[in-house]
Amino acid sequence: MSISFPGESPEYRTARDRLLQQEVELRRATEAVAAARRELPLGGIVPQDYVFQQAGPGGTPTKVKLSELFVPGKDTLVIYNFMFPRALDDEGPCPHCTSMLDALDGAAQHITQRVNFAVVAKAELSRILAHAQARGWRGLRLLSSVGTPYNRDYFGEDAQGAQMPMLNVFRREGEAIRHFWGSELLECRLRSEVQFGCAGTKREIPHL
Repeated sequence: MSISFPGESPEYRTARDRLLQQEVELRRATEAVAAARRELPLGGIVPQDYVFQQAGPGGTPTKVKLSELFVPGKDTLVIYNFMFPRALDDEGPCPHCTSMLDALDGAAQHITQRVNFAVVAKAELSRILAHAQARGWRGLRLLSSVGTPYNRDYFGEDAQGAQMPMLNVFRREGEAIRHFWGSELLECRLRSEVQFGCAGTKREIPHL
């Protein structure tokens, strides 16, 4: 069954119906990929209980282990790597990451009803918190990875120390924490490009 908007030509409707069929096929393929993702076996056990820094009472930096990011009743942990610093020659935060985190800050209360969620950056905690205050973030759990190899181990950082946008999912079974999924598609695409930076530098991250 096809619909028709006011004033459209037969040529437009033919082309739009053809595109609609492609959109239907894309939706089916996306749902199939999502189902296959859910059926992934668990990945490797994390090599160590990484220790991050987070804001304690009064904003005082306190240590928190990866295992402590899991709250009772939630066995899934999602960690997003925020590119801060955004490039080897720029200590500022990534504007693309910041834009996305603006949206996730509002969605965090809904996300954390089902999974544990945290944002990690390589910058000092005080700089992360200052940026969060400037953006008005209130719902994100923000962590600094200073002093821990987490970013390097889970591809939030390349061999030269440049920060990478990466999303990782971990699952906890008893005392064991395993990696489940990472955003490798983006990682592979970025690594296939020339050395990259963030918007505003000489090297651009490709638009998705």
